[in-house]
Amino acid sequence: MTERRHELHRFPWQVRDSGLLLLVVAAGVVLVASVAQTAVEGLRDPRIAVAFGVLIAFGEVLRLNLPGDRETAPIAMAGALAYALLIRVGDHSVQYTAEQVVTVTTIGMIVGALPHLAVGRPAKVGGMSIRLLCVACVAFIFRPLAGNSAVAYHWGLAFSLMTALAVVALLLEAVLTALMRVDEQRARFRVALVDEMRVELPLGAAVGASGLLIAFAAEVMGLAALAVFTAPLLVTQVAFRRYAGIRATYLQTVRALAKVTEIGGYVEPGHSERVSRLAIAVGRELGIHEPQLLELEYAALMHDIGQLSLADPIPGGATVLVSRQDQQRIAELGADVIQQAQVLGSVAEIVRRQNEPYRGVEVAHEGYRGHPGRLDRFGAEPSRPPMSSRKASPIAPRSAPRLMMLAASSSATIPRGSQGG
Repeated sequence: MTERRHELHRFPWQVRDSGLLLLVVAAGVVLVASVAQTAVEGLRDPRIAVAFGVLIAFGEVLRLNLPGDRETAPIAMAGALAYALLIRVGDHSVQYTAEQVVTVTTIGMIVGALPHLAVGRPAKVGGMSIRLLCVACVAFIFRPLAGNSAVAYHWGLAFSLMTALAVVALLLEAVLTALMRVDEQRARFRVALVDEMRVELPLGAAVGASGLLIAFAAEVMGLAALAVFTAPLLVTQVAFRRYAGIRATYLQTVRALAKVTEIGGYVEPGHSERVSRLAIAVGRELGIHEPQLLELEYAALMHDIGQLSLADPIPGGATVLVSRQDQQRIAELGADVIQQAQVLGSVAEIVRRQNEPYRGVEVAHEGYRGHPGRLDRFGAEPSRPPMSSRKASPIAPRSAPRLMMLAASSSATIPRGSQGG
């Protein structure tokens, strides 16, 4: 682990961005080859190409931020998939190649990214590269088959093939995005993939269905199908955007609440943020999924809120310096405050049990919940604390799992300069 830290410190660009670089290079190779081929053969069905290019650009302008700092472009992806899977527009059978699909998709993405760059937002080259590679995969498989009479004139076969390719594209997007998160956040691939599937499955189903509907409806409605079947996806995207906005506002509210202990002088400035970063890093190492990581982040930010009940602040805000009874009282009071929100019950439980040892600690006072093998004050066998509450045992600190309290102890005792904040 120490060697890894030195490696990240000495070669941050090569190590941290190696996955992104490989992804961009792969997308660039496909793009250059496709543009060259399209330039040689000429642009076929230009009116259709322009219509789909405009739709893709429009979708890129309306990028959507999903939980976990994800960015996606549902409308652009649906439009690109429809363009790759198109067979006919009205009575006209389209004849363009997979290389033209890649070229038109890329131009649409670039045009759609320009407004973001104009207002100072990042281009998100990684996400664009992933979407381009997924569309290219579908195009290079389907375009050679689009002119086949068995596919062009048999609705059932065409539908089955197109549905399978849409599913493949969405699964490939999830896999590539998970690999990127593994590279960026040092998360476990299995955990990252499950999180991607959980977050993107509802929206991905809408994207795939919209792409298929546009491709099939264009045969009857012509290019008007682009506007008609993009509208439902636009409504879905607006709903997701509102949800993401509410979640972001909620997190900002929690962060503001966590500042109260700093403003009151109960903890050092930046303590809650440092605890949050450390706890999330350890949580990722242990393979915790994103919903639990979010709860852990909330709990880490507010783990010291109970100190507001103290008449005199603890020096440095380090609760490890007070007795176990006082630690538990602070935790109980903090959990009671959080419980008042009525939507953070699990977070309140994490904070309430943050001082309970995971194992191997004899407890002097009666009724301590976390003591193994002893009934609690209600006469019930105590359960182990939640994973997010567990801390290192003083008897076996190297073997006991630890999250929030290990982070809190580290942040309170390690000099601030050595933590980078």
